[in-house]
Amino acid sequence: MATGNSPDQLRSVPANEASWDDLQAVFSAGEGHDCQCQFFKLNNEEWRTSVRPPERAERLHEQTNCGDSRASSTTGLIAYCEGEPAGWCAVEPRTAYPRLLRMRVPWTGRDENKADDGVWAVTCFVVRKAYRRRGIASALAHAAIDFARERGARAVEAYPKITRAGEDAGAAALYVGSRSLFAAAGYSEVSTPTPRRAVMRVDF
Repeated sequence: MATGNSPDQLRSVPANEASWDDLQAVFSAGEGHDCQCQFFKLNNEEWRTSVRPPERAERLHEQTNCGDSRASSTTGLIAYCEGEPAGWCAVEPRTAYPRLLRMRVPWTGRDENKADDGVWAVTCFVVRKAYRRRGIASALAHAAIDFARERGARAVEAYPKITRAGEDAGAAALYVGSRSLFAAAGYSEVSTPTPRRAVMRVDF
C-alpha cells in the first residue's frame, strides 16, 4: 500500500506489517505516548485511573499485532517517510470503539445502527513532530479507504474538527483530523453534529 510521489518517499503499511519499535517511535513523545490510541477503547473510569500508559501500550501491542504479517487482524496503518516511521492512523470497525458508541458526534442527525460492524471509523492520527506538514496525515486518511475496503467494510467514516480560516488548532487538538484533510482524501461530509465537528464518509 504505497502513497505519495514515490514508495521510497512516503508509504503506508498495515500495522502488523511494521515492527513494534517503529510504532513506538511514532508514539515517542507527547499525548500519543500516554494515550497509546486507547482513548476510544476505554470507559471514563479506566481512562482516568485504572489503565495507565504502560498497560495501554500492552493493549495496543495486542490490538495491532505488530511484527506478525500473517495476523488476521490489525487496528491501523503506519506511514513511513523516506524509510523512517513517521505517522499512525487508527482505523477499525466502528463497533471496536466503545467510547465512540456513547458519544453524540457520530450519531446526531443520522439514523445509524450502532451495532453495524460493516462501517469502519478513522479515529486518530499521530505524526512525529519532525514529519509534520509533509502530508503524512493526508496520505494516511487516503490509505485508510483501501485498508477498510480490502477488509470487507461497506463504508469508512471519520469525525474531524472543523477549523476556521487562519486557525492553528495544534497537533493535539487535531488528533481526529480536520474536515479539509478528509475532503481532500475523498471523503464526503454527511452531517455536522456540532459547529466544530463533522462526519465525513466514503461508501463502497
